[in-house]
Amino acid sequence: MTMKARIESKLREAFAPTRLEVVDESERHRGHAGWREGGETHFRVHMVSDAMTGKSRIERQRAVNRCLAEELDERVHALSLDVRAPADGEG
Repeated sequence: MTMKARIESKLREAFAPTRLEVVDESERHRGHAGWREGGETHFRVHMVSDAMTGKSRIERQRAVNRCLAEELDERVHALSLDVRAPADGEG
């Protein structure tokens, strides 16, 4: 399973999002800190989930980081997050 697929699977299971987009941006960071041959090191996540209702931006980011702790420890160097509740709109 690719790292992207692992991230998508874990986020779907933990947060049941109504919208989820995980983008591997590793190639854009070739030669920068944390980049590795084969990629799968830099990701952008756009997610809308009812589970984020009533949480601050920091609480939302911490929840995602806890969910993906294994991936962050293993290979993922950078994770850019846009995490929203449905009432926030999809921006």
